[in-house]
Amino acid sequence: MESERSEHTGGVAGRLGGGGGADPATEAFVVHRNLLFTVAYELLGSAADAEDVLQETWLRWAGVDLGTVRDERAYLVRITARQALSRLRTLGRRRESYVGPWLPAPLLTAPDVAEDVELAESVSMAMLLVLETLTPTERAVFVLREVFDLGYDEIADAVDKSPAAVRQIAHRARAHVAARRPRGVVSPAETRQALDAFKRATETGDLQGLLDILAPEVVFLGDGGGVKQAVLKPVVGADKVARLLVAGLGRATAAMLGPAQVNGYPALILRLGGAIDTVLAVRIDDGLITGLYAVRNPEKLSHMRQETALRR
Repeated sequence: MESERSEHTGGVAGRLGGGGGADPATEAFVVHRNLLFTVAYELLGSAADAEDVLQETWLRWAGVDLGTVRDERAYLVRITARQALSRLRTLGRRRESYVGPWLPAPLLTAPDVAEDVELAESVSMAMLLVLETLTPTERAVFVLREVFDLGYDEIADAVDKSPAAVRQIAHRARAHVAARRPRGVVSPAETRQALDAFKRATETGDLQGLLDILAPEVVFLGDGGGVKQAVLKPVVGADKVARLLVAGLGRATAAMLGPAQVNGYPALILRLGGAIDTVLAVRIDDGLITGLYAVRNPEKLSHMRQETALRR
């Protein structure tokens, strides 16, 4: 199976060669590749677009005079953020015509992502959906400051704003996210426990069992992208969501749900005919499921075949 390194580096692989060492630009890019992918993914919520941004970043980095670069990590992050921000503005217009709810593309992640609590929270489906409610510039400033700890001067260069403006944007974005993010840190064990109860209830058709783990205001979102069948509008309320799941999944289908580590947290995968059909992630607040996110769009499931390495 091809590694994430070769997939994300693309044309860089050719610069590494078999016998000699890589040139300094290539070495620096490869060292920070997983970090740069993580930056682009957190800004875009799309693995495919994040990979495209990495290619654009490499093309610009390859032409940089390294003698003028004081901090390679910060410089590469700034290039990546600038390219991702430009793409995010374009994607925002495209998403307005998207069929049904738009959900981030899920990533099959390695166990070490879950060990970094801040990283896991920042790439969780729940947090990525909160980030979708920010403007592109607010999102870039928040991610670069809160997740990757860039200085205000460095962020200002990436988003083409003054440091003073960036400080104001960061304050506004921080308050916006704080009002919408999951209440408290949710452990993987707590998520796994909720998913186990969910799976048992759907397998047995236990409507009351589902109601017991769903928050009264739970929201179900399905993303089929107009390609696969999915709800076209959010389904809100425990009773409606529970009945939809019992009727829609059925006991036989629910029995085929299997565990996986997705975006740093436990999730469920439905395989039909050996292929991934649906990825189901959850948001948990105060011990109850407040969000259910079912991704079915095949174009968004390509990064569920192998683990993606993420870094801060």
